[in-house]
Amino acid sequence: MKRHCSILGIVTWMDKLLLLLLIVLTITGFLLARSLLEPGNVVRVSSENKTLYVLSLDEDRTVLVRGPLGDNVIEIKSRKARIKDATCPDKLCTHQGWIHRGAIICLPNRVVVTVGADKRDERYDAILK
Repeated sequence: MKRHCSILGIVTWMDKLLLLLLIVLTITGFLLARSLLEPGNVVRVSSENKTLYVLSLDEDRTVLVRGPLGDNVIEIKSRKARIKDATCPDKLCTHQGWIHRGAIICLPNRVVVTVGADKRDERYDAILK
């Protein structure tokens, strides 16, 4: 009687079907979650846990934010935002490019740029039954 020492050697068509189903469900879940995110209409610029600016994406502008290592230049244009220039050593935040939702973080300068929905006008955070 011959025994297999490795489980990897016994792959049935059901295993392949299950793997394909898991991949399809993962991709579908990712795309669905991404499409459900609210489109951003404001840019929040914060530093040291303090909100410095809440700016509309409808108006193109450039804002200068001072951090511990120097200045960050935040640009808003065509309903997108980016960190155009920074004085941090690695400049990873400038390589993030334009965003229309989500956030860009400059860790060395402690600056966070977040694009999201304006929640100031809403009366309720959530409704529970």
